Formats: sequence, C-alpha cells, structure tokens
Amino acid sequence: MAARADGRAAELRLIGLEGIPEIEPGDALGEVIAGAIQRSGLRPAPGDVLVVTQKVVSKAEGRIVVLADVEPSGFAHAFAERWGKDPRQIEVVLRESTRIVRMDRGIIIAETHHGFICANAGVDASNVAPDTVCLLPVDPDQSAARLRQEIAGFFGIDPSTAPGVVISDTFGRPWRAGQVNVAIGVAGLAPVVDYRGQRDGAGYELHVTMLAVADELASAAELLTHKLAARPVVVVRGYEPAVAMAPGTGRDLVLGPERDLFR
Repeated sequence: MAARADGRAAELRLIGLEGIPEIEPGDALGEVIAGAIQRSGLRPAPGDVLVVTQKVVSKAEGRIVVLADVEPSGFAHAFAERWGKDPRQIEVVLRESTRIVRMDRGIIIAETHHGFICANAGVDASNVAPDTVCLLPVDPDQSAARLRQEIAGFFGIDPSTAPGVVISDTFGRPWRAGQVNVAIGVAGLAPVVDYRGQRDGAGYELHVTMLAVADELASAAELLTHKLAARPVVVVRGYEPAVAMAPGTGRDLVLGPERDLFR
C-alpha cells in the first residue's frame, strides 16, 4: 500500500460479525450477512471487503452429503481399511477429485473440479451434523457474486459499489507446518495486485512481484473466523487498493499447469 499523502498512519480493521445463526440449506445467506452487518451498527463503506467462510456458503447451497447414501467403491474400501478411514467419506473425496496428486499415510491430496489442489478435495466433516460431510461450492466465484448482489439489494446500494466478497477455505501448505485460509471465490476486487514494472524506494524495477491479496485478506480474517469461533464472516475495512482495481475472480489465483513447476 502506498504511503498516505496526509501523513496519517495506515490502518486495516478486521470486524468479526456476531450473531449469525446456524445456516441451513436454502437460507438466503446474503440477507443473513447483511442483517448481521446492520445489527453490528455498521453500513457498507467504500473499500470494504467481506470474507465469508466456505462452510456457511456450502451449507446454504445444500452442499451436504449424507454418508448413509454413499456406496463406496472397492478402491475406497481398500484405502479406508488400510488407514482406518470411513470408506464412504473416501468415496466422496474420490468423486470430488479430477486427479489424485498423492495418497499416503491416510492422506489424500487431490485436484478438485475447480482446479484447487488440497487435502481430501475440500471434503470436510467439521462443523456439520454427524455422518455427513460438506463439499465445496460448485462455483465459488458465482457464490461470491451472488452474495455481493444480495447485500447490495439489502442496503439499497449500487452493486458496483457494494463490498467486495472473498469466500475463504482452509488449505495446507507444502513445506510449511499448519494451515492458512485462502480465497476460493472472489467478487468485486482484484485477487492479485501486480507490481511488475513499478519501481521500489531504491529505484529498482520490479519484475516478479504479484501479491495474492485475496489470499492475504482471507488469512487475516481467519484469525477471527477460526473453526471454534462460530463467527463465519469478517468485514475488512481500510484495504482499498484491491477494491479500486479492475475486479477479478478466484480462478485468477489458480496456477495453470503451464506455469506450475511441480506438476
């Protein structure tokens, strides 16, 4: 972020929204979020970004699988028996995958239909009813755009000036311990800020630097939305550069095979 012309300190605020109820399939999630914003005493401001966790989006869209309805394949049975897993859950992971990157030690790293490479193809049993699992949204970018539209309608503002929306999910990282949240869906902001061609403070022209700001906003928000918080939405206030730039989508963050050195 460039230095402020008025000399004031730069500030970024993260505001976790309280009071969002348990989301059920078919709920109008955008209206639920907008209501929580209103109850908090806030109103959308220029440059706001809403970070919404994937789980509530998937629940609202009915992306829940009842394991009793799943018939595991022989392959799923074999892997599950070897590693002490539920074969039905393994079968769901396989169905949500376009490619298995690695299977070992009871862990499946898979490429999803969206192009994400992550553990268990994003299939998750946390914060859902027993004997069910949650899938990723079919199209997280479309989900983000729909939420943005619904929130704009609730507040009666122009959709083009509504807060940007980032749908976040928790991913592991190769060669690093722990997990971080990343952006899987984006609407209304630039997911990547490209500094190539600009000069730093020493006059050096930047040739490589492209910041994945949507991922960074998702990770920052996760400090308030972690799995035990029951706080699935965060308002990020004060980060205007990505909102002011031409908007993109979460797909812009997926590295194609022609640029991926590890495929």
